[in-house]
Amino acid sequence: MASQQQQPGGPMSQPGLQQPTSIQQQQQQLSQQQDFDPVHRFKMLIPQLKESLQNVMKIASLNLAHNTAIDNGIKSSDASVQRFDKSLEEFYALCDQLELCLRLAYECLSQSIDSAKHSPNLVPTATKPDTVQTESMSYAQYLGMIKSQISCAKDIHNALLECSKKIAGKGQPQGLM
Repeated sequence: MASQQQQPGGPMSQPGLQQPTSIQQQQQQLSQQQDFDPVHRFKMLIPQLKESLQNVMKIASLNLAHNTAIDNGIKSSDASVQRFDKSLEEFYALCDQLELCLRLAYECLSQSIDSAKHSPNLVPTATKPDTVQTESMSYAQYLGMIKSQISCAKDIHNALLECSKKIAGKGQPQGLM
């Protein structure tokens, strides 16, 4: 067939094989982005948490029934039962992972809010000049804003240095000055 050509050093190419590699690369990039997204990770862990909780409850029920039967003299203690502590530990580990995801999501949200508050306008990039938004600032305006932020940070730094010198100066005996 005309669509199948011999590539140098490789097997015969089929028409549908070139496209999946780019689709696979996009899926890999998407999955990597989702791995770093704490909300997505949280959503993925919820079914595991539900399953783990069901497992804990099932094992607790079986152990309680087994211990009740032993107490009533119906069964001997030789029968093997599943370990409750292992299933509970798995449940707690998933709870810890969920807590970390929520804390990370909260930190990301806080940083996003702070970023929007201190630099609300975007600077258009040179690679996408056609997507300039009406509320974006020019590069010169951006530089001015950054210079003012640097100046403010220097003022704060100088004020802290002066304060620390005053505190250190008061700690010394008065006769040495």
